[in-house]
Amino acid sequence: MGLIARVPALAPFRIRSFRFQWPADLLASWAFEMEGVILGWFVLVATESVLALAVFGSLQFLGTLISPLFGMAGDRIGYRNLLCLMRATYVAVALMLMGLFLTGLASPVPVFILSALIGLVRPSDITLRNLLVGETMPAEYLMRAMGVSRTTADSARIVGALSGATLVAVMGSGLAYVAVCVVYVISLGLTFGVGIKRLRVIGEAPIHGSPLQSLKESFAYVWSTPVVRAVMLLAFLVNFAAYPLVGSLLAYVARDIYGLGQTGLGWLIASFAGGALLGSIVVSTHGARIRPARTMVACTLGWFTFNLAFSWVEEALLGEAILFAAGLVQSFCMVPMAVIILRVTEPAFRGRVMGVRMLAVYGLPVGLLLSGPLVEHAGFAITGSLYSLLGIGFTLLIAVRWRAELWHQGAPANLR
Repeated sequence: MGLIARVPALAPFRIRSFRFQWPADLLASWAFEMEGVILGWFVLVATESVLALAVFGSLQFLGTLISPLFGMAGDRIGYRNLLCLMRATYVAVALMLMGLFLTGLASPVPVFILSALIGLVRPSDITLRNLLVGETMPAEYLMRAMGVSRTTADSARIVGALSGATLVAVMGSGLAYVAVCVVYVISLGLTFGVGIKRLRVIGEAPIHGSPLQSLKESFAYVWSTPVVRAVMLLAFLVNFAAYPLVGSLLAYVARDIYGLGQTGLGWLIASFAGGALLGSIVVSTHGARIRPARTMVACTLGWFTFNLAFSWVEEALLGEAILFAAGLVQSFCMVPMAVIILRVTEPAFRGRVMGVRMLAVYGLPVGLLLSGPLVEHAGFAITGSLYSLLGIGFTLLIAVRWRAELWHQGAPANLR
């Protein structure tokens, strides 16, 4: 606790709930990334198809279509309770996959089915994390807490990717999945220690009405709040045009462009994640100096620019360096994005609006599904260039259309 008192970036750990939530989220993220490497490589080797790899990647985000329902469910039964149910589901599905690999029965069909099942639940995990931070964290700690919280996913892409690839290479997929299951179980146990009390502000009424009515209200709130609408559009854009190039398609880049194996794929993933981790650390230490909306817009443009350069690189070491830079600016895009939503959204709508925010993640599976045939017919360089230039153009349009909300120094979204 003495160290926490001396280091400003560690201030969120003064909150007991966060001391349980951070390691629980960290372990869950590690398991996600280990699974992603194990299953992504299995699909690519078993099918020999980049389209199948893109379809597999898109299944991981199937649940974005129902994410507003998770937000409403969290508002009703409690975010901690819902997160525990979700993480119990991860354990159950991981046990099934472990059984398939240990018995030699694993094939693309059952892997796709189980991936679709877990894809219904997993996309809302980050939403529940952010909501719990927003509800348990004092306002003066929020930017730092979001930066520290983001390190769970960023560090997981390093540790999870490298450990997943190493475990498969050394022990095989079955024993690697034993490790995945153990990590999920520990994460679930720690989640039970997260705070459960829902704090209401004066004048905030309990949520009533049908789920359909609540969903309509959440969409109406997003549409009628200009800054939230702009952030939602930008979130959809980066998921559609930026994340596919540095996500599931990296398996194709590693094998077919750089001629690397599983370990090489792990290093590509870790390079992007290493930059993202550094960015999250900087946000957590200097978050009070950042103007969120301006930073978000500028770094989104930087991210697409680095993706454009990465699309044409055919040397692994240079590609890793560009991925590191892309990951760095990505953190300065995504962390302020979450902070803006938590700051400007009325508490009564926070869970539902964050659920709608997860709908923007559906841009990722759409982008992946379109990128698969594009890569097969036009190549990765042309596909990456098309996506990146599209992203730059629409980012500029959003920044100009909502310049008063996103760029004006005195706008609520730019308050330090």
